[in-house]
Amino acid sequence: MADSTTTDARTRPLLPFLAPLERAFDPFAWPLVRFAAGVMLIPHGWGKLIGGGLSGTIEAFRNMGFTPAGPLATYIGVLELVGGLCIAIGFLTRFWAAQVVGFMAVAAFVVHWPNGFNWTNGGYEYPLFWGLVALAITFRGAGRLSVDSAIGREL
Repeated sequence: MADSTTTDARTRPLLPFLAPLERAFDPFAWPLVRFAAGVMLIPHGWGKLIGGGLSGTIEAFRNMGFTPAGPLATYIGVLELVGGLCIAIGFLTRFWAAQVVGFMAVAAFVVHWPNGFNWTNGGYEYPLFWGLVALAITFRGAGRLSVDSAIGREL
C-alpha cells in the first residue's frame, strides 16, 4: 500500500503553492501518528509498573470488578509501557496495536460509558479516540520509518 495520497490526481491541495511542502512532509505523516500514539501510552504503563502505581491499579481494577485484578493490571501496564514503545518505534506494531484496541474498547464501553461522551466528565471520548487510532495502526501497520519496515516483516 502506498504511503502517500498526494500523488492521487483526484486530490489537490486547496492552496496549490503548498503542494511541495505537502509532498516533502507526506512520508513522515504516518510515522508521526504511529510514534505519537505509542509515546502517549508509555507514561501510563510507567506509572503502573515502575512509578509505584501497580498496587493502586490493582485495587482500582478490583473495585471495577475485573478479576484477576493483579495479572490484568500487570498486563495492561506491560501493554502500555512495552507495547507503547514498540508501537512508537514500529516493532511488532500490529501485534501491540491490536491489543490496545481491545483494552481501549473495554475502557471506553465498560469503564467510561456510564459517564457519557465528554472526557472532562470521565466519559468515553478519550479511550474511544485512542482505540480508533490503534485500530487504524492495526490495519495500516507500521509503515515506513519503522523497525518492521527495516526488517521487512510485519506480524
